[in-house]
Amino acid sequence: MPAKIHPTAIVEDGAQLADGVEIGPYAVVRAGVRIGAGTVLGPRCVVEGEARIGRGNSFGVGVLIGLAPQDLKYHGEPSSVEIGDGNVVREYTSIHRGTGGGGRLTKIGDGNLIMGYCHVAHDCVIGNKCVFANLTTFGGHVVVEDAVVTGGLVGFHHFVRIGRFAMVGGCSKISRDVPPYTLVDGNPASVRGINAVGLRRKGFDEETRQALARAVKELFNSGRNVSNVVREIRAAGPVCPELEHLLSFVEAVRDGRSGRALDRRQ
Repeated sequence: MPAKIHPTAIVEDGAQLADGVEIGPYAVVRAGVRIGAGTVLGPRCVVEGEARIGRGNSFGVGVLIGLAPQDLKYHGEPSSVEIGDGNVVREYTSIHRGTGGGGRLTKIGDGNLIMGYCHVAHDCVIGNKCVFANLTTFGGHVVVEDAVVTGGLVGFHHFVRIGRFAMVGGCSKISRDVPPYTLVDGNPASVRGINAVGLRRKGFDEETRQALARAVKELFNSGRNVSNVVREIRAAGPVCPELEHLLSFVEAVRDGRSGRALDRRQ
């Protein structure tokens, strides 16, 4: 089925629309944009900047994709946005393209729900199957792993990293890295424990949840030296893949291979 374009929409020559794409009233698609099969752009969406959008996505009213980054170091160099398949992006969300200093790419994976009025800044990398509630705002260069959930009105400082299956409470200020599998909340945010409800819903068995809970308590809520705790956990014997990911994440923060340490007891 050929693309369906509303008469009031503007699709410039050089834009590539696959079969089944729908372009709503007053939407604008600039030259160089590529949109995959079955993707729907709602009314007044704007897509530009060499954006690459996959299959089966849904973009609500007024979504802005690929506009110039809000970065004073950006001087018009070519850059883009890549969005995977099966994402739902609700009304008035903005997703800006990358910068020369950040790899020239903002990237979003598959199966995410991004609710209304969210902002994904330049050079962010978002994984798969995340849920971001309304007005979640990501500064530049943020990395979000898979299956992360945020409450509404959460603000992420640039360069932070959010571990997979983490839950961030509404109205939190995130200025440091969020460890995987944890529940983080507050202003400034702190680790409150594991994301118990989320992990149970996702099918993590009780043994894995308990191992993660013990490790998170020792790492972030005991007042002990983080490096010593990591060594003790490793020395105690084999660890499950989820616990290994948590420990590797903490080590990357400690060694300066990630954004900002959430806990300063290194």
